[in-house]
Amino acid sequence: MAHADAQTRPETIWLNARLATFAADRSGIGVIERGALAARDGRLVFVGAEADLPADWREGARAVDCGGRWITPGFVDCHTHLVYAGDRAHEFELRLAGASYETIAREGGGIAATVAATRVASEDELVRQSLPRLDALIAEGVTTVEVKSGYGLELAAERRMLRAARRLAVERPITVRTTFLGAHAVPPEFSRDRGAYLDELVEKTLPALAAEGLIDAVDGFCESIAFSRDEIARLFAAARARGLRVKLHADQLSNGGGAALAAAFGALSADHLEHTDEASVAAMAKAGVVATLLPGAFYMLREKQAPPVELFREHGVAMAVATDCNPGTSPLTSPLLALNMAATLFRLTVDECLVGVTRNAARALGLGGEIGSLEPGKWADLAIWDIERPAELVYRLGFNPLHARVWRGR
Repeated sequence: MAHADAQTRPETIWLNARLATFAADRSGIGVIERGALAARDGRLVFVGAEADLPADWREGARAVDCGGRWITPGFVDCHTHLVYAGDRAHEFELRLAGASYETIAREGGGIAATVAATRVASEDELVRQSLPRLDALIAEGVTTVEVKSGYGLELAAERRMLRAARRLAVERPITVRTTFLGAHAVPPEFSRDRGAYLDELVEKTLPALAAEGLIDAVDGFCESIAFSRDEIARLFAAARARGLRVKLHADQLSNGGGAALAAAFGALSADHLEHTDEASVAAMAKAGVVATLLPGAFYMLREKQAPPVELFREHGVAMAVATDCNPGTSPLTSPLLALNMAATLFRLTVDECLVGVTRNAARALGLGGEIGSLEPGKWADLAIWDIERPAELVYRLGFNPLHARVWRGR
């Protein structure tokens, strides 16, 4: 599969590789044995069999012998709360002793505890605390990461979070997409007037941050302990009026109709989804909403009801897998472990897991045309693995076979 401009010689060629392309026009993960890749200006210009690579393209190009290793697209972690201050290890102890997530939240813990720590942290401090978490993702092949705000819950702190998230892409070779999650929880100062907080969110905070170019998408937590469907709908209408795409924490703890609401607004994704019903799944399918599965939170909260994976299959809903890295319910910085959890806890197949952290995860960020598969014209974001078969990426625990990571051809 050569790029249409066959006269453009590549800068780098990867040879002697086995490719898992994840291209939509191939069945399964799209395997090419004895494959080759070529890139110029950070984008792929050739993906195919090494025998089909134009002979003169090797002249002057940097050649990388992959030694028969596997190459996949770089992983996409499409749901994280990577930027925050402090930790919530004590709450983990409380949950082990029997306290529920809802009880801890109602007693001032949970999101509110992280809000208190994050509000007093400077932008520099947020970057400093977040970089080790980002480095852990990078070390397992992540080349694109979504980072949400939502632990500030006031304009100045939300701004610091989003600016810190953008700075991560300066500190490290990675693509960062920022998501505004002001509707994560009602902050303590508005506990007796949640309507006033929503007014501030819609009329002040969102417009200001959007005007500053800090927002790629808008998210909300639609749940009994957070925001109602009507409240989220008002926020989403304001986002859409500014040309911003939306996504939603939906139906995690109860069936509040969040997935259906996401579908009504043409959301990029609906995430969690443990309690989503079939009517909502059908609506997601019709609207092209990606189902982002977050097994880390399911595991940490010891939930009993798994997302309706069989319904997603029946209705043709694309499934993504993400770490949900956050301080309270998924302190997970291993996409490889998230893949194993998705397989063992949610019964995804190996192919579904791997597509879920590449092509479908890219779709969940609105980046399906740029990343997530090995195809000419897309960014040369690659992960090169020391494995015998792709199933090892899902099967093995506590083992990282990443040989090399490439971001935009570098």
